[in-house]
Amino acid sequence: MSGSVRRALILLTLAVLAGCASGPDRGGDAVVVLASWYGQELHGRRTASGERFDMNELTAAHRQLPFGTRLRVRSLDTGREVVVRINDRGPVKREREIDLSAAAARALGIQHLGVARVQLSRE
Repeated sequence: MSGSVRRALILLTLAVLAGCASGPDRGGDAVVVLASWYGQELHGRRTASGERFDMNELTAAHRQLPFGTRLRVRSLDTGREVVVRINDRGPVKREREIDLSAAAARALGIQHLGVARVQLSRE
């Protein structure tokens, strides 16, 4: 995928998640992205929002969504859903759009996958 196409897709994803006029809401649109998760290695460290990361909380990292944003995350592999709160910045890997806490990955049943396709919508 070319850089300009990738940038356009990222901007579209952000516009949808930010709740623009055509963006998602409880019954609205959703976007499919790659998610990863993080846990023990960062447990107890400060997040970009200033709070301590707790791998047992339902939180997530996103590059640009405002801290406190709540997202509904549905695994396309398991069909399970969870609501997470954005409290950190990431992921580091460019092809991934969101990093979930270990608790969120467990709730979705994707902790064994490492990386999974998920559907995000605004809560």
